Amino acid sequence: MKPTLVVMAAGMGSRFGGLKQLSPVGPCGEHLMDYSVYDALRAGFGKVVFVIKRETEQAFREAYGRKLEHAADVRYAFQDIDDVPGGANVPAGRVKPWGTAHAVLAARHDTHEPFAVINADDFYGALSFRTLGEFLAEPAPLGATRHRYAMVGFALRNTLSEGGSVSRGVCRVSGDGKLAEITERTHIEQRGDVPCYTEDGHSFVPIDAGAVVSMNMWGFTPSIFAEAEREFAAFLTGKGRDSETAEIYLPSVVDSLLRQTKAEVSVLNTSDRWWGLTNPRDLQAVTSAIAEMTAQGLYPHNLWEN
Repeated sequence: MKPTLVVMAAGMGSRFGGLKQLSPVGPCGEHLMDYSVYDALRAGFGKVVFVIKRETEQAFREAYGRKLEHAADVRYAFQDIDDVPGGANVPAGRVKPWGTAHAVLAARHDTHEPFAVINADDFYGALSFRTLGEFLAEPAPLGATRHRYAMVGFALRNTLSEGGSVSRGVCRVSGDGKLAEITERTHIEQRGDVPCYTEDGHSFVPIDAGAVVSMNMWGFTPSIFAEAEREFAAFLTGKGRDSETAEIYLPSVVDSLLRQTKAEVSVLNTSDRWWGLTNPRDLQAVTSAIAEMTAQGLYPHNLWEN
């Protein structure tokens, strides 16, 4: 059974200033998602599930339906604000999606095999997809009592943006290569030669440039859906109750499962360089990086011509 690729593409792009998921970055107008899907198909993935907003469905179908239908099973799942556990309250003024954990839940009806999760506006690299695809293809050990998941770990130095601050999940990895803890740092920036984070905008704390960080590139089995739904229900009775902006993040769900010893997460380190569209100034850097990789022969000039 080939693994599935779930692409979280329902974000509103508030910092970027528009629908960055469909911003052209390749020589023939390709989007960052094109390169992720291309790398995933080369790595043995067989289905692609785009998690989107209903109002962007037509744009996605026009962008991906015709060019991918010959190569993969393509599905569209909708991240609806009203898709909450029975009886939960949805604030009347809520327009913002509930976050990345909720985005993964939106794919539950179309995903019944091991699957990878990625952001639509990130470039992860071919090695990252090969490594994760190999993990997902391995059968679970007999007698396993915990969920067996994976996370592709990037070196922090390879994930910083020249266009401004970034948000990263900083990871603590055990000696046997398992994820022990993940801490969300919502403002990391390069200050001189040293990456630093801040919680208040004034005090900056240095971080090791080689620290392992999460870029929301995960490997799961369908067991994550029931676990995420339970965590989401608890969130809606606590921090998310009556909130128009609070979100439940996928790394937070994983961290909760680790603390409950319900899951183990293998950290699959990659040397790939991340590129992404977080701030408007990132667009030129990403476009230049794609052009350079194309010139080096890592990608064809037109991804889908053949």
